[in-house]
Amino acid sequence: MAWIGLSGLAVALVVAGCSEDGRDTTAPAVPGEVSALASSSVSVHVMWRADPDVAVFEVYRGDAKVLDVTGGRHMVDVGGLTPGTAYSFSVRARDRAGNVSPASASVPATTLSVARGERVPPTAPRNVRGQARGAVGATLAWEAATDDVGVSAYDIWQAGVRVHSVAGGLTTAVVTGLRPGTEYSFTVTARDAADNKSPESNAVTVVTEQGAGDGRDTAPTELRAVPRVAVDGTYVDLSWMPPDVDGTVASYEVYLDGKFLTTVMWGVAPPPGTARYSLPLGDRPVAGHVLKIRGQLPDGKWGAFSADLTLSDAPSAWDPATTTTAPAGPGGS
Repeated sequence: MAWIGLSGLAVALVVAGCSEDGRDTTAPAVPGEVSALASSSVSVHVMWRADPDVAVFEVYRGDAKVLDVTGGRHMVDVGGLTPGTAYSFSVRARDRAGNVSPASASVPATTLSVARGERVPPTAPRNVRGQARGAVGATLAWEAATDDVGVSAYDIWQAGVRVHSVAGGLTTAVVTGLRPGTEYSFTVTARDAADNKSPESNAVTVVTEQGAGDGRDTAPTELRAVPRVAVDGTYVDLSWMPPDVDGTVASYEVYLDGKFLTTVMWGVAPPPGTARYSLPLGDRPVAGHVLKIRGQLPDGKWGAFSADLTLSDAPSAWDPATTTTAPAGPGGS
């Protein structure tokens, strides 16, 4: 098997706005659809339209930057605020070259006033139901929760991750950024002004409609494998390109001969560009095994498998000093 050595990101995108030495100097687009919801007495929930080409979103309270949010995410809670106080928020986008966009339009939010001794959480929202909203969205509805003072916000959860929030006076929400022909399970919780959280609602399953979506595949590509013999056994040094999806893919499953073998994950964030991992095979022979991988997408679902790769025992040079590998996660062998 021929090996194509990649010691880093081998493909550069040429864009308008480069300096004389070839550096990208074009600022990303201004974040759009910025909103701010005062969901408690001490925090405000800020949301914006996600952009997969942005490395970091910078969130500002007035003129002060308060948070950096990894690109691909589109919401964050700004905490440590004062009850019953007016604030304004804006968002800037920063790309991988360090270029920063102008600030978005500033949006106002006033934190809620909290009643003294408010400690009782709301009841769980009831009768949550949902339906597909085309190929990439879902509409949810529920019966209102109750609270001794009042419900200030509802949070929508998918795969253990909060994906949306709406004001306490609403009992419907639209979730976007989903994938065509995919099954999702959602729950809803309620919060009051003191940030007391209700139990989860019933779960509702929604299957998005089949469709082309935005046309991006969810399978890793350019999967390559190089065998290597070490004093502690045989290894296969893998490399691949992550799928082009909104957000970061930080966990992968490796399958050998159609069976799950191990999980590869990064603790914080994977390195940009080509992903690499040294797969230990112990005393297994290399030649003839069929290997494939898939990534866990930002929405919690597992993406499509890569193309099958039949392993060879052809020797190849491998320079570990030029690579960044991830440790194997739990469940491997």
